[in-house]
Amino acid sequence: MSDDTNDIFANNDDSTQGDKPSDPSLDFGDEFGLVKFADDESAPAISFPDNPADQLPHWTQAPTGEIPKFIEVAEDTISPTPSYGNSRSNVNVTGSSRRIEPNNPPAPVSRDQRESRISIGTDPTDERNRPNSLVASQSDASGNNPKPTRPAQVTRTRPSGRSDSGTGPRSPQRSRTPISARQDSASARDLPTATAVGALLGAVYIAATIFGPVAVMVLLILALGLASFEFFTQTSSTGYQPAMIVGIAGCVAAPLAAYWIGDAALPLVFVFSFIAGAVSFIGTRSVESGPVPNLGLTMLGIVWVGLFGSYGALILRLSNSGPGFENIGTDTLFLVVVGVIANDVAAFFVGAATGRTPLRAWISPSKTMEGFVGGAIGTFVVVIMVGLQSDTWTKLSQWLIIAFVISIIGPLGDLTESMFKRNMDIKDFGTLLRGHGGALDRFDSMLFVLPVVYYVTLVLTPWAS
Repeated sequence: MSDDTNDIFANNDDSTQGDKPSDPSLDFGDEFGLVKFADDESAPAISFPDNPADQLPHWTQAPTGEIPKFIEVAEDTISPTPSYGNSRSNVNVTGSSRRIEPNNPPAPVSRDQRESRISIGTDPTDERNRPNSLVASQSDASGNNPKPTRPAQVTRTRPSGRSDSGTGPRSPQRSRTPISARQDSASARDLPTATAVGALLGAVYIAATIFGPVAVMVLLILALGLASFEFFTQTSSTGYQPAMIVGIAGCVAAPLAAYWIGDAALPLVFVFSFIAGAVSFIGTRSVESGPVPNLGLTMLGIVWVGLFGSYGALILRLSNSGPGFENIGTDTLFLVVVGVIANDVAAFFVGAATGRTPLRAWISPSKTMEGFVGGAIGTFVVVIMVGLQSDTWTKLSQWLIIAFVISIIGPLGDLTESMFKRNMDIKDFGTLLRGHGGALDRFDSMLFVLPVVYYVTLVLTPWAS
């Protein structure tokens, strides 16, 4: 403590020793200021009343459980500290004067169920989510609730009379012919006319074969051009809008490039055909032109007619391989054409006479398992007979392989074409060839056979024998 503080306490001691009463205050200077002390004669700070009942109980005493006098006892008041063994009284939480007894609860309040309520993430058309009034209205007299019926499906109509695919105006609805009527019409084909047309085509082809591969190539280009024209014309009449010019050009350019350069030129033809088709749809005014289905249909025609037909040109190109190979291509293609014709004719007559089991009834009920077997037998017979006269295909094993390929792949191509016609609801792709339909109807089986026979020829190499 500082010297000044010691002096203060020393002066205080000196002042208490004098006769005069001492000052009860001390001045601690600037640090603490003036401090005053109480006199001895001052009244006590805490006083208690004389009535002992008003005094607080000692803390060691047990609680009495009595309510203080300054709190009014109400009916619904709960003691904050109930005594041991006493039950807590009920509390009125409703704000009213009526008490709620736990043993006698009031009846629950009934509320009307909200109707036409839709919950997010649920199906409002589900029977479980329908209003009770709808189910009750469908109850019968016996009180049974029948299964609610779903509302009729809403069909959206397209403006401007466009078809469902959005590719163009829908053509007038064609009347579908019953299956039995189609089968009868197939059996009632004009055989004399079909035979005469077939004989004429055969004579023209034989004459072209005698002239050489170039003449046969001209016939092949004409047949593929007509087939592609028929395909794109019929698809356009059913409501689609394929790129017809691009499709026909691709179907003709593919066999020409194959005969001129070889199979290495085919990818280039299809790439440019796809680009040209895409550009033709890019130039349209809106997406209503249907670029996806129509460009896909364009490429379908190019692949089916153009690519498959190009393998006929590749077979003919084998005759240009050098000296000694002049007849390889023409002999092979002739064997294929004769085998396919034999398969079609034998399958038709055998199926019409004994056919009972359709190959695929939903595609063509006139094509039967019996006709398939009869066509295979006719193919083997004719291929072997023609092979005996051939200078290129001279082995029985080679004849059997070619006949087997034609017997399996030929009917597959015929079913594929019939499937496309059934899907587009047309009878024939064309009417150019009386009794046969169009060029595509006549050469549908051959288009599937040509690629397989070409690669079989490269593997067997009949000229090596």
